Amino acid sequence: MFLTFVASEKNKSINKVKYFIEKLLSKNFNRSDLIIGVGGGITGDVAAFVASIFKRGINFINIPTTLLAQVDSAVGGKTGVNSNYGKNLIGSFYQPKLVISDTSFINSLSRKEIICGYAEILKHSIIKDQKFFNWLEKNTGLILEKKTQVWSYAIKKSCEIKIHFVNQDVNEKGLRMILNFGHTFAHAIEVINNYSKRITHGEAVLSGMILAAKLSVVRKICSPKVLHRIKNIYLKNNFAYTYKKYKNHRTINRLIPYIKNDKKNNDDKVNFILLKNIGKTALPNKSKISINNFKKLSKAISQY
Repeated sequence: MFLTFVASEKNKSINKVKYFIEKLLSKNFNRSDLIIGVGGGITGDVAAFVASIFKRGINFINIPTTLLAQVDSAVGGKTGVNSNYGKNLIGSFYQPKLVISDTSFINSLSRKEIICGYAEILKHSIIKDQKFFNWLEKNTGLILEKKTQVWSYAIKKSCEIKIHFVNQDVNEKGLRMILNFGHTFAHAIEVINNYSKRITHGEAVLSGMILAAKLSVVRKICSPKVLHRIKNIYLKNNFAYTYKKYKNHRTINRLIPYIKNDKKNNDDKVNFILLKNIGKTALPNKSKISINNFKKLSKAISQY
């Protein structure tokens, strides 16, 4: 059976999951059968979530076709769909039997889609590997220009970093939360923009990482020099457009209703992942900030 799916954040919903489940039931699928998801991260997330809950788990293979999916969403076993209250708030952890990444798919991607995947590559270097970050300072342009000789290295390094955290904390109770650096802001940006195609997940992540780095400086756990290095990559590669809208504390504060629903939060404070240096973050649950305090800090954030 072959089922098509129009991949969009709005279609990444519980209604679509119900539709696919009913299709599988109508064809009498059972646990020994197999679902193969072919597409980007949205397709992979939905297909994996369907596989995880259908008869309490059916075999699943993921074939990611975008750079974003190959470096991030296809690895680690997270599945999920969106709700009106936030992104990926309905989901499960479910590992695929196999992930097949073919870099030839990347040739068909637009620059916007390449940037979308690159955001997660950059994030992985920032949170774990200073040498990889140094390499990206020199080679980001080649990635954006689709120079195939750099793809394999960048994808491999990204996957290794993500797997490092996943293997230590499969169900995201602690260290794996570090992979969400920048995502508290990014998911809020996506929701407040009603999951519009005008801003991709990667562009939201690029915005979110700058905001998280600024907050890290404001909280005095990170040097302004670190923020400057990250900003330089943005300026050199024309990424600054992603965060210009959030230079004003009023636009930052508009994100608060959605930041409050971030899935890392386990009390009435926001559980931010903050940066100490290139390659090292503060530990999860060590940078919780109340909403009232965040409102005060947003003015300082906007000054950087």
